[in-house]
Amino acid sequence: MELLRNAVRPYAWGSRTTLAELLGKPVPAPHPEAELWMGAHPGDPSRFVDGDGAEHSLLDRIDSDPRGQLGDATAARWGNRLPFLLKILAVEEPLSMQAHPSAAQAAEGYAREEAAGITRDAANRNYPDPTAKPELVCALTEFHALAGFRDPVRTIALLEQLRTPGLSAHIDLLVGQPNSDGLRALFTTWITLPQTALERLMPDLIDACVAHVKAHGEFSLECRTVLELGESYPGDAGVLAALLLNRLVLGPGEAIYLPAGNLHAYLHGTGVEILANSDNILRGGLTPKHVDVPELLRVLDFGCGDMPVSTGDQVGRLRAYRTDAPEFELSRVEWAPGQRDRVPLPVQRPQIMVCTDGEVEVGGRRLGRGQSAWVPACDVDLAVRPVGEGHTQVFVATVGAEAPDHDTL
Repeated sequence: MELLRNAVRPYAWGSRTTLAELLGKPVPAPHPEAELWMGAHPGDPSRFVDGDGAEHSLLDRIDSDPRGQLGDATAARWGNRLPFLLKILAVEEPLSMQAHPSAAQAAEGYAREEAAGITRDAANRNYPDPTAKPELVCALTEFHALAGFRDPVRTIALLEQLRTPGLSAHIDLLVGQPNSDGLRALFTTWITLPQTALERLMPDLIDACVAHVKAHGEFSLECRTVLELGESYPGDAGVLAALLLNRLVLGPGEAIYLPAGNLHAYLHGTGVEILANSDNILRGGLTPKHVDVPELLRVLDFGCGDMPVSTGDQVGRLRAYRTDAPEFELSRVEWAPGQRDRVPLPVQRPQIMVCTDGEVEVGGRRLGRGQSAWVPACDVDLAVRPVGEGHTQVFVATVGAEAPDHDTL
């Protein structure tokens, strides 16, 4: 086991306090800090420091010894690539509305854009790599998100509360088809509206949302979200699209899994995110960046209903957030004040662990709040235990438990 030094990504939507406090740095930070990256992503790999003070990247370590670091099964499945990336997100402002492709869509899109000669860092590049990007986020604080298309019957009830002359024809699209086809038709209409039409539509919608909130209406949370997004992104079709998505408030320890095609946007809060090691994003709004509408519509899944919220499955003392993604599995261990029991870690699989509260001991090393460690697959029979008496929590990221049995993507 080795301690990691990790990159902090300074995106504009990040917090100036959350990651600085977690990492024991001066607060506030001089600029927004959005994501703490833990893994072997080529853009910002985690690093080790050896006894001589020299730094080495996890990316290089795995590349030089994939079987020793990843284990035989993982290396056979993924080659010399750690298939997941672990992050801590500090969301102060909403992220862009986005979806991610399936493995087949990513491979086809990547090949198409390579053949077209679109450079991988081009602003209009949708597929910088040929891999899928499923992801899961687990809340550390109250975490607000939009994710997945809401049941059309509930969406119709919301839209009827906000019906304006400009919205009426759009609402009737869904009333006539209260299913996935109707959602596709309405979303497509909204995301392709000319800017002049959006600017005519939005003021009356904003007024209707204000009135609904003042009246303490049934959909006040959804309407407040539209107002907040409309203030940050005036005239953006993503503000309209937000009316179609499930509005979620996760409590600490609750998680959502976002498979291919799920349209989502993180709004506010702190969470641990695990995702496939990919950069493929199809944006749908709430951003000044490139939005490729035809490609987005090819990727989106218009299946609808309540977004499942997971508290994980109890596996011994680990609480595992299991999904169908072969690239990753996230587990959480929590000790109440006074608990000191040792918890065995998974064996024969590479792992990254991060301590989010308290201090733990593992492999003869101590891991304090905000610290993380790499555990190669060759390390076996490890256990983690709290050092202090207070509340303690660690997250453990590894490849999917059934990874060797999955078909090749």
